[in-house]
Amino acid sequence: MSLDTPIVDATTSHAPATIARDTARQQAEFWFDPLCPWAWMTSRWMIEVEKIRPVDVTWSVMSLAVLNEGRDLPENYRAMMDKAWAPVRVVIAAQREHGQEVVKPLYDAIGTRIHLGKEDYRDATIGGLADVGLPADLIRFADTDEVDDLLRASHQRAIDLVGDEVGTPVIAVAGEAFFGPVVTPAPKGEAAGRLWDGCVLVAGIPGFYELKRSRRVGPIFD
Repeated sequence: MSLDTPIVDATTSHAPATIARDTARQQAEFWFDPLCPWAWMTSRWMIEVEKIRPVDVTWSVMSLAVLNEGRDLPENYRAMMDKAWAPVRVVIAAQREHGQEVVKPLYDAIGTRIHLGKEDYRDATIGGLADVGLPADLIRFADTDEVDDLLRASHQRAIDLVGDEVGTPVIAVAGEAFFGPVVTPAPKGEAAGRLWDGCVLVAGIPGFYELKRSRRVGPIFD
């Protein structure tokens, strides 16, 4: 695939010109909570972006349970937040015990079970550990605050960049960060690349904060 996009210069002639895309590799960081369906959709898009743009992604944890601490929530959402500690604690513990390289595979495994398999968060976490060959006893961290300092630190790095009026996912690139994009289904091919280009463009404009329209459909997981 060419990295140059033909255009027509209407100000001089109809001869084709080109816009050269920067081929230097960008380092991006993607914060997720495994339970969030919209973060899951965005992560599938981000995987596609890595294939067609010179972008390397570091995958990190933020926590909706931490984000919603102290907030007045509906009873059913509060119950969900109580269960939400298990996946993020286990992913953070796996990162501490086995390194950064296990974060993305474990997220993929847990997320697949939650969003495609419709499994309970804890069952999905146990199954995800098995899927990627990590020790089953990492599930012990689900019910303890032993790694909460690490979890909160990872979460806070995202919040410091983008503010506390957002949720997951958060993406940082080239010194800028943004929430989203919220998109369904996850774009493929060059459509994924164009969305990435647009997100980076608007995120880098001083004073730009929000571009939004009402969601008409839920996440499409295929």
